[in-house]
Amino acid sequence: MSAESTGSRGFTYWRLRFRAWRGNRPFWGGLFTMIGGLPIAYLPYADLRLGNMTIAMATTAGAGSLIIGVLLVTLGLTMWFHSVVRVFAGVAAIVLALVSLPVANIGGFLIGFLFALLGGALSASWAPGTPVDKTAEPAEPAEGDGERADELSAVAPQSNATDSTIDANGGRNSAG
Repeated sequence: MSAESTGSRGFTYWRLRFRAWRGNRPFWGGLFTMIGGLPIAYLPYADLRLGNMTIAMATTAGAGSLIIGVLLVTLGLTMWFHSVVRVFAGVAAIVLALVSLPVANIGGFLIGFLFALLGGALSASWAPGTPVDKTAEPAEPAEGDGERADELSAVAPQSNATDSTIDANGGRNSAG
């Protein structure tokens, strides 16, 4: 190892990287959508064995269930890795979850339906956060007669003699 290398990257480094990656996309919406797609796709093909007796869940909706489940998993991955289309993916996940009720054994016995519905709603409502400017210092309260005006008060802000629309707009004309 050279003196300039950082050495091995420990657990904390990778945890912080994952946390930053997770914060830039609708992570929970994608995870819930993928979890919802698994029982919808799997349960119509599952066999339940009770001793010597086999209970088959195979129905005529097997192919439809498989398609809906695979599409939900694909939409969940899309929410993770292509978060620009998060609203489309969320709405599509909600529509597929609703379609899975009559097609896929009551939406994977309501487990897949509820997870897909929740994941689609989380994805459609997710919005990226604004980055925090670490160089900016917190604003200090204005100096006055010692009284602080509430945010909801009806007191108009005081204007200085140097304030004008030219200074406020950076010297640009706002008339278009």
